Amino acid sequence: MTVADYEPVYQLWHTTKGMALRSYDDSEEGISKFLEKNPDSNYVAEMNGEIVGVILCGMDGRRAYIYHTTVKESLRRQGIGKQLLNAVYGAIERAGIHKSGLLVMKDNEIGNEFWRHQGWDERNDVTYYSKPTK
Repeated sequence: MTVADYEPVYQLWHTTKGMALRSYDDSEEGISKFLEKNPDSNYVAEMNGEIVGVILCGMDGRRAYIYHTTVKESLRRQGIGKQLLNAVYGAIERAGIHKSGLLVMKDNEIGNEFWRHQGWDERNDVTYYSKPTK
């Protein structure tokens, strides 16, 4: 993914049920900064010139974190999400990182089902805290 993909990617995110978007973090400027810091771990899936899937992955040298993964609703259950995830797994492996994490909104049934089906374990032993700094 590059910043040139931002508009169609944002439209895909915006139309994805259960996707939580933030005004600054998910703005073109915010995504541009994210892509600058993580140039080799973010991917889009294209079909007939249209972006139909996206996955973001940021790494801090210790952990990899996956964000905003989606596939166009009409094209789900065809392996596109799994292909995107496998691309990210390759980037994580090349970076030498051994543990990854992600957040899914509790009420996002489709997202939670996807991650469980991909072999991810839900954690109930931690509390996640968040505080805006801007």
